[in-house]
Amino acid sequence: MILVDDVLYSGRTVQAALTALNHYGRARQVKLLVLVDRRFNRHLPIHADYKGITVDALDDAYVKVEWAESNQADRVLLFANKQEAEQG
Repeated sequence: MILVDDVLYSGRTVQAALTALNHYGRARQVKLLVLVDRRFNRHLPIHADYKGITVDALDDAYVKVEWAESNQADRVLLFANKQEAEQG
């Protein structure tokens, strides 16, 4: 089974997804694929098996993934904080 997440930050979303999967039965193996791996501030010992890019973003930094419609490029944007991301 492959679990996909857009941004791996604290690991809590992945933990919740694994817990939900266990309600349907225990998977023999789960691989984690993330588009963006924020290396710092991991609250849980979760590591991706497959990564798109790795970003060294500190506490207040905000990573935003924009999915493009057809014939355009996807973008990963890094902001100093969430307020800056909302303004930009």
